[in-house]
Amino acid sequence: MELMKSLVPRKPPKDQREKWVLLGLVELYLETGKPIGSNTLKEKGFESVSSATIRNYFSKLEEDGYLKQQHSSGGRVPTPAAYKFYAETYLKSPLWDDKEKRFLQTALKKETRELAGYLQAVAEVLSEASRCAVFLSAPRFDHDFVMDIKLVGINSNRCLCVLITDFGQVHTELLYADKKMTSFTLKRLESFFRWKLTGLDKPTLPLEEETLAARFYSEVMMRHLVGSTHFTTEDIYKTGFSKLLAYPDFNDATALAEGLGLFENEHALRVLLQECSKAGDLKCWIGDHLQACSALAIPYRINQSIVGVIALLGPNRIPYRKLFGLLDTASETISESLTKSLYKFKITFRQPETAGFEYLLLENK
Repeated sequence: MELMKSLVPRKPPKDQREKWVLLGLVELYLETGKPIGSNTLKEKGFESVSSATIRNYFSKLEEDGYLKQQHSSGGRVPTPAAYKFYAETYLKSPLWDDKEKRFLQTALKKETRELAGYLQAVAEVLSEASRCAVFLSAPRFDHDFVMDIKLVGINSNRCLCVLITDFGQVHTELLYADKKMTSFTLKRLESFFRWKLTGLDKPTLPLEEETLAARFYSEVMMRHLVGSTHFTTEDIYKTGFSKLLAYPDFNDATALAEGLGLFENEHALRVLLQECSKAGDLKCWIGDHLQACSALAIPYRINQSIVGVIALLGPNRIPYRKLFGLLDTASETISESLTKSLYKFKITFRQPETAGFEYLLLENK
């Protein structure tokens, strides 16, 4: 509550009172989650304004679409337009909790070759710290190579091929064989793949299995080669679906479906991320096509160049200023860690519009 009192001028100018009443109501509602009445708001920082005047402001703000009243005798709650006004007002005034900031910096500061694993860990840490779903875009890092190949049987003729790279990327491909494959067949095929990748311990396979293994290996490597060199969209890392279940706003199945629907719509996610990248700064989307959801995003950089965007997805009622501070800290720390990692391990990167074969080392370092 001290925070709210510090936000409200001791005696707001008359032409600014409506604005401050709206900001004060949103701040109090974010904190309590309860409809706000005129007397409650007056006690929490608006002692210089009468309850009757506050009620007049409430009525005007309701007419303008910023507030709504759930019951005729109850208090007011913010609409998405009010949240948007509040967020845009404080976009450049984030809040930092020193303890949380230090924790985040420690958790995200790392120099590593496993860049995909690092970015996935970043998403997990941010989801836990923000209590929101997280999605982030990333460039394609060069000098990666396939470390291992696993086969998982689906049925007697199909298997899932899992490629694991040095940078921590995981790619999957579905493969089909004309003849039945047992679990023992798959293990022998894996031993053939390991020999192809390392040059060590060539297995002795029946001719039919060796032919199948060679065909599978060539197929998955060519698919991986094409996918690694010719790509038109950024890699996307996502996590935190379950965090949305903790919010009362998503107790309604329709609201939850809308939130998850956006999270699964990669085209819509990319549009938001690209808008933020073009803006080059912290950005938020509230209401409109997001319905009951809010999305907050900020770019991160390598060598001062924007290479990706980190975004949070949650309900409308979230602590915007705290999350602005969290994203600002995350962006700064990730940018520093990635820049140092690329210098230390001599790694380069490409954006989707660039393609080339010269950086690919699929079978060796």
